[in-house]
Amino acid sequence: MALSARLISQVLFPREFFPSMQTEAIGDLFPLLAAANPDTLDLIMSVAVEHQYPAGRAVLMEDAWGNAVYFVAEGWVKVRRNATTGEELAALAILGKGDFFGEMAVLDESPRSTDVIALTSVKLLSVAAQRFVQILFKDPQLHHRMLQLMVRRLRQTNYRFQLRDQPPAVKLVHTLVTLAEAYGQDTEQGIDIVNLTAKDLADVSDISIEEAGKILEKLTEKGLIQPNPDRHVMHILQPKQMKQILAKASK
Repeated sequence: MALSARLISQVLFPREFFPSMQTEAIGDLFPLLAAANPDTLDLIMSVAVEHQYPAGRAVLMEDAWGNAVYFVAEGWVKVRRNATTGEELAALAILGKGDFFGEMAVLDESPRSTDVIALTSVKLLSVAAQRFVQILFKDPQLHHRMLQLMVRRLRQTNYRFQLRDQPPAVKLVHTLVTLAEAYGQDTEQGIDIVNLTAKDLADVSDISIEEAGKILEKLTEKGLIQPNPDRHVMHILQPKQMKQILAKASK
């Protein structure tokens, strides 16, 4: 008799490992799986492999892309382009709890010149490439959900391209707001996201490091954000005002 997805999650993730898994549905934790049928969830959780990494550790190297799809169960990671001669490593994307990566390399079987680095301590689940493709095409709802999320990422990329002529402050605020909406944790102070370096923010916002540093200082002085390096957290103190900045820029 097959175990339920909830029971499997309790076996794979005991209370001390993932306390939230006892109360949250798997679909709530991983939006990609929200549309999956119960049998699919059972199968995924039965074949998923756990991974834990400390901050600063590479969790996926260039030559490992295409081996599996990874789900971020806890923490933050950075997708980074590998350096070529004379180039610095650059952050391409920041991903947080509930998101996934590696699916493109699995589906198109092409090599990647990027790696993934843990920004904080992270807990991941991986599903082997061949197994994931089999599961994906056996469940039409999961297949459709995957397409939806990939289209959403494409729209976000297109929107970032549309911001290319906007002032640097608008670009950086857009990055912070996007991260807060996608992965932020609501607190009494506002919304908490990972405390990114000026360089990482500059990379993903397509501005210079100097511009990123000055903008962060101004946002802090105005009481819109409060970096907390000791906890690796940035408090977004006034998310509504941050959105208003973007709304004004779009007019």
